Amino acid sequence: MKKNRKKTEVDQHPVLPHSLFSELDIYLFREGRHYRLYDKLGAHPCEKDGVPGTYFAVWAPNAAYVSVVGNFNGWNRQAHPLQVRWDESGIWEGWIPYVGKGDLYRFFIKSKFFNAEMEKCDPFGFVHTQPPQPASRIHDTWYEWHDQKWMKFRHTRNGLQAPISIYEVHLGSWRRSPHDPDKLLSYRQIADALVPYVSYMGFTHVELLPVMEHPFYGSWGYQITGYFAPTSRYGYPQDLMYLIEQLHLNDIGVILDWVPSHFPDDPHGLIRFDGTALYEHEDWRKGYHPDWNSYIFNYGRNEVRSFLISSACFWLDRYHVDGLRVDAVASMLYLDYSRRPGEWIPNEQGGRENLEAIAFLRELNTEVYRSFPDVQTIAEESTAFPKVTHPVHQDGLGFGMKWMMGWMHDTLQFFTKDPIYRKYHHNLITFSIMYAFSENFVLPFSHDEVVHLKRSMLGKMPGDRWQQFANLRCLYGYMYAHPGAKLLFMGNEFGQQHEWNHEKSLDWHEAGDSANKGLENWVHDLNHVLKHEPALYQNNFSPEGFQWLVVDDAEQSVIAFARRGKRKRDLVVFAANFTPVPRPNYPIGVPNRGTYQEILNSDDLRYYGTGNYLNGSRKTEALATGAFQHRLTVNLPPLGVVFLKWQPPAVRQRARRRSHKADA
Repeated sequence: MKKNRKKTEVDQHPVLPHSLFSELDIYLFREGRHYRLYDKLGAHPCEKDGVPGTYFAVWAPNAAYVSVVGNFNGWNRQAHPLQVRWDESGIWEGWIPYVGKGDLYRFFIKSKFFNAEMEKCDPFGFVHTQPPQPASRIHDTWYEWHDQKWMKFRHTRNGLQAPISIYEVHLGSWRRSPHDPDKLLSYRQIADALVPYVSYMGFTHVELLPVMEHPFYGSWGYQITGYFAPTSRYGYPQDLMYLIEQLHLNDIGVILDWVPSHFPDDPHGLIRFDGTALYEHEDWRKGYHPDWNSYIFNYGRNEVRSFLISSACFWLDRYHVDGLRVDAVASMLYLDYSRRPGEWIPNEQGGRENLEAIAFLRELNTEVYRSFPDVQTIAEESTAFPKVTHPVHQDGLGFGMKWMMGWMHDTLQFFTKDPIYRKYHHNLITFSIMYAFSENFVLPFSHDEVVHLKRSMLGKMPGDRWQQFANLRCLYGYMYAHPGAKLLFMGNEFGQQHEWNHEKSLDWHEAGDSANKGLENWVHDLNHVLKHEPALYQNNFSPEGFQWLVVDDAEQSVIAFARRGKRKRDLVVFAANFTPVPRPNYPIGVPNRGTYQEILNSDDLRYYGTGNYLNGSRKTEALATGAFQHRLTVNLPPLGVVFLKWQPPAVRQRARRRSHKADA
């Protein structure tokens, strides 16, 4: 026998027949804790009483009227009105028969205020068309994935104790059609060329400049209008999924640039979505970004937080992405970022920190690592804001890693100087170790360093052509030896002469030159040695993995240090000579007695070096005094670096036994 119960508000105001929202969905959305909104809002094909159609839902709380206009109704604003939900969520919804995959649509919105009328693309649309007539296209994100092995074991590839070397790529200019230089390749065409190249070069991850839909190609993807749509310039969602899957099948992780810091003012986008500042702030001092002529999300609005965190989860969920690099975090953290006095509003405590943005970032990272514990979030953060990569429960922001912008600026400032003056700026190359373990750092030479008249990486280097390439090999060797994950922008690996131009392909014709090929060989070998030497990655974020051997030889511009893995046997000595004067038999105190085998030398002929200053196998000598009891004498090539691996006695004995057997 059923018990009688009191009628509730839900009984009196039942939800629409094909609503995808439950009471819990609405509660979480209004609380700012619904992180899978892409399952609810937007356009979702479904059946009603056996009739095919599409369910539409959009958040527009300040609208007086909302309808769906599209190619299926002649863009008639009166043909298919939506109904606002009774629960004051601000969601408008409805089901339209015989509308489905491939159809174009927009939301027509008439505001309660200012008699404003506008047609907007779907903020949750999975596909958008390009201007001049932007619209959303009904589509799905179903894909039959074959990367189960990668997904099962990717925690071993994405973890902080794994080797990480990232190849940063802009899809529209990595390579273009060989028949038409103005024609962009599709996601699938890019996959056929990019995947084998990255696999051969030995990079562990690819980082894609934003692939989310953006109307202005010249923004490189950083002015996003479609937070749930890959740009249609290169194909459909399943085409991007194919590219990601192919990378995974070749043991390469995928990181996407993601931009929750600002959005553009394109009229079909998020700006004044329902006639009011819905996603942004009404006050320009909080809502307008002067650097990029764009608008800042209102992180204090619950529904906006749900929107953004749902976007982050969407790419990790539907696209099997392995990490998100969060753009322009510094601009989010400070209310006075790029603003003069009077152009910003202090927080409730009178300070300059954006408390709402800080809370949002903590909530973002908490949810990402709760639902996807085997991925990484990476902050592009250029200030000294504390604890960016510390856990939220320790008052950190909760990111997995952070770009080491200070190291990048100091290192480039050092290397752009004529070697004769480097001894006066020795601290630029040594200072980074003072703070190298305060965060989990990525060492970036990114796209930002090779545009806007900054010159290419090769063009930054002083000297004649041979010295430029030697300097660049030296720079990359120092980068790979330094604690932290590594990142190189496309073209940097073979020494492109000209700055990056997003309107054309990389200058691949240069890669065949002997000097360029030598540099490419060097990066190839750096990547492969990195992956096979635990000393170079296992303690990337711990001082236990680093020891200075030579730090104060400014006069000769020489440094040397040891890198250690988790096991005592994993020890690599690195030494660098930042001048064109060779240093034969340079003495270096080392922690372990025995034999050190050279595993990399940037002066090798394979790398366009001279081949005159190689080391082979070196044995230590005893020292009576000093910080070390043992010493190596090493040939340091001009503008060169060397890596030497310590061979424990047991390893040497096994090697000798194998040699004797081979002789027999």
